[in-house]
Amino acid sequence: MDSEVKIRIGGETLDGSLAVPDGAVGLVIFAHGSGSGRMSPRNTYIVEELNNAGLATLLFDLMTEEEDRVYENRFDIELLTDRLVGATKWCMDNAMTADLKIGYFGSSTGAAAALSASAYYGTKIKAVVSRGGRPDLTGDELDLIESPTLLIVGGEDKEIIVLNRQAYSHMGSEKKMEIIPGATHLFEEEGALERVADLAINWFIGHFALEEKTLTSQIKQQVATVGKEN
Repeated sequence: MDSEVKIRIGGETLDGSLAVPDGAVGLVIFAHGSGSGRMSPRNTYIVEELNNAGLATLLFDLMTEEEDRVYENRFDIELLTDRLVGATKWCMDNAMTADLKIGYFGSSTGAAAALSASAYYGTKIKAVVSRGGRPDLTGDELDLIESPTLLIVGGEDKEIIVLNRQAYSHMGSEKKMEIIPGATHLFEEEGALERVADLAINWFIGHFALEEKTLTSQIKQQVATVGKEN
């Protein structure tokens, strides 16, 4: 089911696009980068691929049109994080998504917000994917991240590779870094965005499924313990 939604966060109303396939195995909330928007061709392509793989998605504008006109706001990681935290709370309270495991997909500065929000929510965020991200802007919160994190960087995006490697060394959670040969920052080269989508799908589904197996195992152990006590 696809629907346009209004998300009220901190006195502002933000537009969003929510897609929940039948039998969705989890929800991925997108955080777009500076100068981009929720309906960018790159975002909409990856959303479609995730939906086809059985993943629900939420694309939303992290700022109002008025806020986005202020250039400095695009690099205000605290503001972007607050909006992502608020959108996550909205999803947790929404009947269509409340029971779904949650992950984040962040691009550029949106990746910093995704990592900061995952530090805020801890293990409630089951997986994070960063595409051409700026994890260095997350600051000291890198040490607090508990969510399994995949950093995807273009092989020709030299400066971003350096920044991601530096951030990677400070992350204590499960982590992986994938460099896509020949790809630049926007992954516009043939096959590059398709590779990003494949990596993201495998990361999200793999960790959502792992969480499900862990919960099932815990329930079985609890049942066995109760049985022994009786």
